[in-house]
Amino acid sequence: MVNMQLWSSLRFSSLCLFLGCASLVQAQPASRVGTLPASLTQAQPTSKVELTPKERTLQAANYAQEKLFQWQKRLSLQDWNITVQISRASELKPKTLGNIHWNLDKKSAIIRVLDPADYKLPFQEMLQDMEFTVVHELIHLEMAPVLTELQRSDANRREEEYAVNHVAEALLHLDRDIK
Repeated sequence: MVNMQLWSSLRFSSLCLFLGCASLVQAQPASRVGTLPASLTQAQPTSKVELTPKERTLQAANYAQEKLFQWQKRLSLQDWNITVQISRASELKPKTLGNIHWNLDKKSAIIRVLDPADYKLPFQEMLQDMEFTVVHELIHLEMAPVLTELQRSDANRREEEYAVNHVAEALLHLDRDIK
């Protein structure tokens, strides 16, 4: 059974994200944006909070949406209409954790991230990995105008992935103060 305070928080943040209440999300202190509620990150003295698979997916979707909002702003991509979609492994290419499909003319994009049901990581590590996927895909989007004109090959796709991974990792290390 889900903690009612947690459920209310999830419902509120989902509603804010759905309605586009950016001012309500931004009103949180920077240290709170993108963090899990204390009920999920701190040890519970009397009982352990267990989320159902559906609750894990909802929590992950909210977290990914929050991170999209944060990183879209940081990367100056606010003029894009970008959504995050939780997707099962069967909906993604094998051995991938996500992807992005964009329309340059419409400035719209959909980022798909792996569903929590398909992760083998602990919950907090899974959320960090989802944030990495969001940042990684946004970097692809940032480079789209340049890369669209190039002839694509397996070799340059591998090089692109290598570069995007390193840039995403560097940005997240800076964000998380990791040396």
